[in-house]
Amino acid sequence: MAQLNLVQSVARTLASEMARDERVVVLGEDVGKRGGVFLATEGLFDRFGPDRVIDSPLSEAAILGAAVGMAVHGLRPVAEIQFADYVYPGFDQLVSQAAKLRYRSGGQFYAPMVVRMPAGGGVKGGHHHSQNPETHFVHTPGLKVVYPSSPKDAKGLLTTAIRDDDPVVFMEPKRLYRAFKEEVPDDEYLVPLGKARVRREGDDLVLVSYGGSVAETLKAADALAEQGISAQVLDLRSLLPWDKEAVLEVVARVGRVVLVSEAPKTAGFISEVAATISEEVLDALLAPPVRVAGFDTPYPYAQDRAYLPGVNRILRAVQAVLDY
Repeated sequence: MAQLNLVQSVARTLASEMARDERVVVLGEDVGKRGGVFLATEGLFDRFGPDRVIDSPLSEAAILGAAVGMAVHGLRPVAEIQFADYVYPGFDQLVSQAAKLRYRSGGQFYAPMVVRMPAGGGVKGGHHHSQNPETHFVHTPGLKVVYPSSPKDAKGLLTTAIRDDDPVVFMEPKRLYRAFKEEVPDDEYLVPLGKARVRREGDDLVLVSYGGSVAETLKAADALAEQGISAQVLDLRSLLPWDKEAVLEVVARVGRVVLVSEAPKTAGFISEVAATISEEVLDALLAPPVRVAGFDTPYPYAQDRAYLPGVNRILRAVQAVLDY
């Protein structure tokens, strides 16, 4: 197996899926000769040519509208939005057209497309290059939403997403693009959507997270271990569908849960997880679920790291849960 970082894993997966299926095409701003702003499409233009690696105008509405049209006519487009923050001009194409197509046509038409979005903070990108808009899409029936946190999962989940017959929003934590490497299978490797991954076993409480926040959550679990506290870390990986069964099983077993996400706290996806826990396993809880999230402010440039849920904030939340 190759040792790859997350963005290398994305690039290799795109290449292998394009080689496997000639219906897979890539489009977006600068995805051609440039290879994308983060080089996730590097080398694809030279290998597959301009008919399958398409540089688009500077218009997210055009990118997503074209992707919907391509999907309806038999292709499997993978559209790149340079930063997740810029998806809003194309929002209507995604939530009103792609997401609704199967339903409004009574199953006659569908849109097998993937929209890749580098998302999240931690790279000093300021408020237009650091946001986490996943909740908008999780709230849209008809879409699937995926948010990996490791190179291996990126390959397995992106492969599955490209082969899915419905639109998938594929968010990529850009601060983890080159943060670390791990072994990624060279052969075909798929991870089913909607299945969480246990990143660390534990018995005293569970830390639930996804995307860029998983790295800090694992560091917090390491720090807790040094104090003799055993924390299980559950990486959701998919937000729609999400692995409710896995979450409820471990919460029912350990009785304490801290949920970690860098998206703004109010109405964030972890609020949905907390509400589900309260509805379904309330009697098993030894303390109320606690959320550690981004703040309800525009993403700050000057306080980039302070905005993100870091190890210290996670540890304070854990202490509150243990002391309850």
